[in-house]
Amino acid sequence: MSTTAAPLPATEPLTVMGAGLVGSLLSLYLARRGHPVQVFERRADPRRAGFQEGRSINLALSDRGWRALGGVGVANDIRQVGIPMTGRVMHDVQGNLTHQPYGHEGQAIYSVNRGHLNRRLLDLAEAQTGVQLHFGQQCLGIDLKKQQLNLLDTATQQARTVPYTRLFGTDGAFSAVRGALQKTDRYDYSQDYLEYGYKELTIAAGPDGSWLLEKNALHIWPRGQYLMIALPNLDGSFNCTLFFPYEGPESFAALQTPAEVTAFFTRVFPDAVPLMPALEEEFFAHPTGSLVTIKCFPWKYDDDVLLLGDASHAIVPFYGQGMNSGFEDCSALNELLEAHGDAAWPTIFAEFQQQRKPNTDAMADLALYNFIEMRDRVADPRFLLQKKIEAKIATQFPGRWTPLYSQVTFSHTPYAEAWAAGQRQDAIMSRLMPHIQAEADFEQPAVQALVQQEMAAQA
Repeated sequence: MSTTAAPLPATEPLTVMGAGLVGSLLSLYLARRGHPVQVFERRADPRRAGFQEGRSINLALSDRGWRALGGVGVANDIRQVGIPMTGRVMHDVQGNLTHQPYGHEGQAIYSVNRGHLNRRLLDLAEAQTGVQLHFGQQCLGIDLKKQQLNLLDTATQQARTVPYTRLFGTDGAFSAVRGALQKTDRYDYSQDYLEYGYKELTIAAGPDGSWLLEKNALHIWPRGQYLMIALPNLDGSFNCTLFFPYEGPESFAALQTPAEVTAFFTRVFPDAVPLMPALEEEFFAHPTGSLVTIKCFPWKYDDDVLLLGDASHAIVPFYGQGMNSGFEDCSALNELLEAHGDAAWPTIFAEFQQQRKPNTDAMADLALYNFIEMRDRVADPRFLLQKKIEAKIATQFPGRWTPLYSQVTFSHTPYAEAWAAGQRQDAIMSRLMPHIQAEADFEQPAVQALVQQEMAAQA
């Protein structure tokens, strides 16, 4: 008896607009189901020499992303080039350090280079015989009724029309595919910018590629109204991101000269400045990025077009879940294909947006909530004490109290459920913390009685 797997039946061709992280992973999922897949991307091929990475910001890969990568068998490959970060290290103005673990022993998020991950996924997609990648293809418009893409080849400046049977828009926050849907009747769309921008900077590697800060941590310099973070790279350097107001006395607008930049950083981030030899040069050479939340509905047009990733739910980066939620879109769509079969597109598209929209809306709220926590609350001793008490409650009531961060980052609990549970927990902690002034107070009989009372009320 032959052990060779039967070939998949021929299935309809599919089109993916956007070859970033979500588009390349989605094309892998679709091709492995036997679909011929064409992918069109406005940018040049990031695997070619001389390609300039648009964003160097490192990504925090957590359980939802790992699960999606595991679904196409590439998780182990990516894990080899990720650096586990087991917690936060907060740096105060005097350079004193405070450690806060992310979860329990063995739990970590991974610092992964965006460019490496994108290139690896594209290599894997190209190795699938069902995927054709087309770079330098700018989408000028989409005729939804005729099911046609209007594309411009950026190298030859030749315009052409390409038909599609089914189109998946994974072309980012400023999606051309969503732009076409926005012109349809009764389409809901919102974009909200923070009054903050971000700038990429670098903490240099030490001698022989050594790390000059703790390697297995996400470093945060919380300063009340702004913050800087740093994620480790394999070469010993750290990618830093300054999240900073556009306007005001301490803002991008206020720092106009190299001397002003150095004076500000020396005053506010004194322990980082000696590790940033290219600070002045990078500050003025690197662009200031904007921070936007985008929500829209519907995510589909008939059963012909579907949006995934940032095209349907762009969020600010403060929970490290933008990529993870986009990857979860891919695994969620694949689960619906498994459940209904590859011909049930009307059902699949409808169920996909119904399932994912409330969760990605919740994640957008969580990302803004975590911005306030990272820039301000992580420097507050009362907040850090509260986190220790929450960890004690989680240990005392296993399975009944899981910290919000762990639900979002180390589980597959739907985001909306995690956010609702987190709000209930915040209310409980607001009632408990006035009775707790030190970690040892948790064991006091009166406090334990309150804890038991609160947990009984939640049962």
